[in-house]
Amino acid sequence: MNTQLRSDIVIADTTLRDGEQTAGVVFSPEEKQTIARMLDNMGVQELECGIPAMGKAEQTAIRQLVDLNLKTRLITWNRALVPDIQSSLDCGISAVDISISVSDLHIKHKLRKSRHWVKKQLKTALGFAKRNSLYVSVGSEDSSRADMDFLLELLHIAEQEGADRFRFCDTLGILNPFTTFDKVAQIVASTTLDVEIHTHNDLGMATANAIAGLQAGARYVSTTVNGLGERAGNAALEEVVMALKHTCAADPGIDTKHLCDISKYVSSASCRPLPAWKAVVGEQVFSHESGLHIDGVLKNPLNYEGFSPSEVGLKRHLVLGKHSGRHGLEQRLRKLNIKTQSLDLNTILERVRHFSCLNKASINDQQLLRLCGQTVNNEI
Repeated sequence: MNTQLRSDIVIADTTLRDGEQTAGVVFSPEEKQTIARMLDNMGVQELECGIPAMGKAEQTAIRQLVDLNLKTRLITWNRALVPDIQSSLDCGISAVDISISVSDLHIKHKLRKSRHWVKKQLKTALGFAKRNSLYVSVGSEDSSRADMDFLLELLHIAEQEGADRFRFCDTLGILNPFTTFDKVAQIVASTTLDVEIHTHNDLGMATANAIAGLQAGARYVSTTVNGLGERAGNAALEEVVMALKHTCAADPGIDTKHLCDISKYVSSASCRPLPAWKAVVGEQVFSHESGLHIDGVLKNPLNYEGFSPSEVGLKRHLVLGKHSGRHGLEQRLRKLNIKTQSLDLNTILERVRHFSCLNKASINDQQLLRLCGQTVNNEI
């Protein structure tokens, strides 16, 4: 099994397209521009920025993004229909994703067509796009449930008609990393085109599947900020980038110090609160309470942190609560400029744990000071 990642991996973020397709999420044109600028400044190499066929308002928003003259490549999502692609051209776009259903289930029950129609339609749409000098990614919707022989047939049509890359889509998030690897590896071995992996999180494996696809030889990986997207969402930008860096020793060229900032902004713009325990960017993912862990972190943060919080724009928090120990208590008191020599730390620690259990919460500074005062003055 070859698990050697390419050195030229491209982050192809789709927050402004698939992310906005999250039920109930709407980005204003101004929010789209801010998100695009932030992603561009971080070094994200491609932004899938919308669906021109939706109408004039969407086309205007996309044209405004084009007019920003960002370093990143802007690409739009289109059905395999000439009018869709023309709408993208009218927006000033130079790159398109042409999406077409490839599983027999979709062909029969969604398109209500045949495999022959799919092949013909792909040739027509792709031919039109290339005659207009567009960069083209062929998006194979529901790839994970497609017959592999038919998928490879479509891949060869894409090659023959001049496509630039082929997007493998686990549209329903039904794969695991092992099957993802096998399927993507077969596609990579069968083509000279760049391959993209696009995963969904219905079973909680979007990030793992995205990494598996890259390990199988895909060059492009589709992400969204905070994992926004249809149903359970897509592979999260912040998770994929940090997983590449820290589990694969691969640098995708993203300035990770801004991951927390973009995460917070998209959370606000999408009206989707970010869980405090969200992997990589959650406010509490560098919070430590257990006595054993705090002792380890105080000695060397690497004992219980896989990477520094500053790497993603966060800070470390040492929390007092039910599971705290003396080292954590002493550290917190010193931070408050409290001399510990005259204090009965064992008693204070008992009070901290009791108070935390009663309130089902950690102890803030004012509460700790009151607990210390109670001990010094023998008050209850």
